Amino acid sequence: MAFRSGIYMVPTNSWYIERTVWLAAGFVLLASTVLAWLVEPLVVLMIIATGLVSIATGLTGFDPVGNVFHRLGFKSKLSDDPEGKAKWYRIRTDKWYLERRIYVAVGINVSIASVLSLVHSPWWLAFTGFVGGAMVWFAATGFCIMANGLYWTGAEPRLVPEKETVQADVPPAEVGKPLPQS
Repeated sequence: MAFRSGIYMVPTNSWYIERTVWLAAGFVLLASTVLAWLVEPLVVLMIIATGLVSIATGLTGFDPVGNVFHRLGFKSKLSDDPEGKAKWYRIRTDKWYLERRIYVAVGINVSIASVLSLVHSPWWLAFTGFVGGAMVWFAATGFCIMANGLYWTGAEPRLVPEKETVQADVPPAEVGKPLPQS
């Protein structure tokens, strides 16, 4: 595993499907957390449902919320069909890239915290609220704490691949060849 430094940020110059899904999921988590805390603890079932959809998206590539945005005309940055001509929206599942890992990690974390808020302490809702706020922040600014943690530990991003950045100044004939050692 190769550790790296720097800051990883996703593109924020347009509203693509994945970024819009993160925004919507963040608001759902925030609203569900507040309702579970103040009104009815069983509203955590909505948080768990959001977590399970996130896990399923990471594992299978199929995102029901992403399909709504696909139908509304949003373009994708993580699918095989960036132009949106396919009938269904699916993220690529050919390898475990950073953004795909985020879907699974967020889903597992909020689901566990939700169950713990019911069986142990309602203070676990502070974590689901934090994750919801972090997702809204991620969609708004392109910066995510979890994404950077995964990036620093070697997860390869797909939205902003390092290989494209490193080889941007290399002539086309040289792309794919190892870079000279300094």
